[in-house]
Amino acid sequence: MKRLLIAALMISGSALSAQAADDCGKVTIADMNWNSATLIGNIDRFVLEYGFGCDAEMVPGDTMPTGASMTEKGEPDIAPEFWANSMREAVDKGVEEGRLAIAGKSLSDGGEEGFWVPNYMVEKDSSLATIEGIKANAALFEHPEDPEKSAFYGCPAGWNCQITSGNLFRALKLEDAGFEIVDPGSGAGLASSIAKAYERGEPWFGYYWAPTAILGKYKMTKVDFGSGVDEEHYKACTSQADCLEPKVTMYPPSPVRAVTTGEFAKAHPDIMDFLGKLSFKNSEMNELLAWMEENQADGEFAAIYFLQNYEDMWSKWLPEDVAAKVKDAVAGM
Repeated sequence: MKRLLIAALMISGSALSAQAADDCGKVTIADMNWNSATLIGNIDRFVLEYGFGCDAEMVPGDTMPTGASMTEKGEPDIAPEFWANSMREAVDKGVEEGRLAIAGKSLSDGGEEGFWVPNYMVEKDSSLATIEGIKANAALFEHPEDPEKSAFYGCPAGWNCQITSGNLFRALKLEDAGFEIVDPGSGAGLASSIAKAYERGEPWFGYYWAPTAILGKYKMTKVDFGSGVDEEHYKACTSQADCLEPKVTMYPPSPVRAVTTGEFAKAHPDIMDFLGKLSFKNSEMNELLAWMEENQADGEFAAIYFLQNYEDMWSKWLPEDVAAKVKDAVAGM
């Protein structure tokens, strides 16, 4: 039903976009295969089509292949949500050589990782927002299989974050406080453990990341280690499987940016200005991702929902005349 509605909505505005397409030309946008990225990509597509008069098209994408294709082939034109840590050296080199350009931070907080507890626990005892408070109250976090232990829900086996969360577990001496790492088995299992605890009002302590639908639906507090971020140690040791003496550090944020080809950046400074202003806080994106999950919405449908309901936000990203065109197109949906 939703897909039929989307098709009808797109057809209704096709004449408007066709009239102005020559002003901008064809633009390809990577439709990266996770919800926040496909949402941002579809917002880009709608704004470029109706606001800037582009012939904008979504094309399949993912971090590594999209980054390589943009660097080597000059396509697609835009990667709307590029997690730079996975290809930092290649991206930096591409920018230095003029093959790539950084438009702005699509997620202003960056990718966020940490150890979390439910808000309702912190509301009862503010000390639980700190690692010292967690250790002092370890008995609250009942282990699902061993009543003599306290549970820390770690990252699923085989994921990169299993290394970092395990090393930080050791650095924080959580075993000495009575904790044992619980392997949730999968990403779905980890999410399910949060949902189960939250719906029962029970204690929960473990690893998670943002932006995600889970942190949009269930309000969680990131535990403060009291250490700040030691990015050099994180890269050299915390994130390495052979780290012998991990030190306590908060997770450094992963830069998440809108990246374009160098040629596109030179040809479209007006669009680069828009891409540079388009930015979401993780709390904002968490809520949108929760809405997408609850409504089983794809990126195209979610983009229209966003444009219809968050005009005060997106209109600030655009010049008045361009914003007016987008508003007219949204009103015609």
